[in-house]
Amino acid sequence: MSILIKNAMILRDLKFIKSDVLIDGNIIKKTGEIKDYADYIIDAKCNLLIPGFVNTHAHVAMTGFKGLLDDTVLSDFLEKSGDLDSSRTDNGIYNSSLLGMYEMINSGITTFVDLYYSEDIIQRAAEKTGIRAYLAWAVLDDEYTTQKGSPVKNAEHFITMDHPENVTPMIGVQGIYVSSDETYMKVLDLSKKYNVMMHTHLSETRKEVYDTVKRYGERPVEHLNKINFLSDKLIAAHCVWVTINEIKMLSKNNVKVSWNSVSNAKLASGGNAPIPEMLNNNINVSIGTDSSGSNNSLDMFQEMKFSLLSINNERWDPSIIKSGDIFRMATLNGYSALNLNGGIIEPGSIADLIIIDRRAVNMIPGNDFIKNIVFSGNPSNVLYVIVNGKILKENGRLNNFNPDEFIDAEFL
Repeated sequence: MSILIKNAMILRDLKFIKSDVLIDGNIIKKTGEIKDYADYIIDAKCNLLIPGFVNTHAHVAMTGFKGLLDDTVLSDFLEKSGDLDSSRTDNGIYNSSLLGMYEMINSGITTFVDLYYSEDIIQRAAEKTGIRAYLAWAVLDDEYTTQKGSPVKNAEHFITMDHPENVTPMIGVQGIYVSSDETYMKVLDLSKKYNVMMHTHLSETRKEVYDTVKRYGERPVEHLNKINFLSDKLIAAHCVWVTINEIKMLSKNNVKVSWNSVSNAKLASGGNAPIPEMLNNNINVSIGTDSSGSNNSLDMFQEMKFSLLSINNERWDPSIIKSGDIFRMATLNGYSALNLNGGIIEPGSIADLIIIDRRAVNMIPGNDFIKNIVFSGNPSNVLYVIVNGKILKENGRLNNFNPDEFIDAEFL
């Protein structure tokens, strides 16, 4: 299918220029003034055409946990979420995943990275919605798991399954607090064997750091560096409690970091990830929402604004991270972390795009559209979502989404 987007304001180097865009299949074929025939024509009416957002850390199957884990300390949060995980049904996982994906699409997220078990069920939801999904089956030591069977074997089975074109398998590690060196090495071996990326929680809390020091005499990043687990195939979520020395280790090994500021604040992890120092050490920093259990929403607009304000407020400097920096984290850096040929609007890039309504009351005046998107935007401003050359949101309405199907659905 070909799609011609006419009269768009397209993003080029954080500035907008008027241009048409022709999509052929799942690739951007042309930009500029275009008179070619297309199967489907969108008159963008000088609205903003930007790359879709990339959410680099989620647990989409936990969408049904929204409202069940609030107002509680982290230890209780983990205990309650573990109890919920241990008694879930396939139907609950599927419905939660489907709902979470619709929420992400609605807010302009075209790609997400997931870390959970039962990724085979989550894959079915991704295939139905059309969102681009990188699904990392979570691995941990057998003694801690709620999964049936061996997590390592489950992950390998998922990797070797057939996958629809919008799904890419990964392998995950829950975290150093429930994973031995042997488990990490098994994950690394599978990553190399099947050439898949890895995803993990890392240095999310002080307790994690203190417990690791007590156990190994080293901080989490130091220990994973020592056992040669760190690599350019790893996306590490959180990294709140890391030192400059650990940042240099992450940088040396080309580890990508997913920043989850809203989740960290909601769980009161304390402080912020040292993002400026990571950027100064050339680490690719992208943005993640985490789960609806620890965030309550899967909204990249909210995530961008809160992340920017929180770090600048903490550093007493409103220019430490600028709106353009945070926008890149939500777009280009996410594509780069996943080795996706996207994040820019030019011929040859994948057709993962969103159109934002510049006429919405919160987007006027248009003195600086990037700042409007970061500071003022919200999901209602997203008019169109195109993933892999397919339209998933059209004229402000989600395709195939019927809220009545979810009101009394099973989510646990």
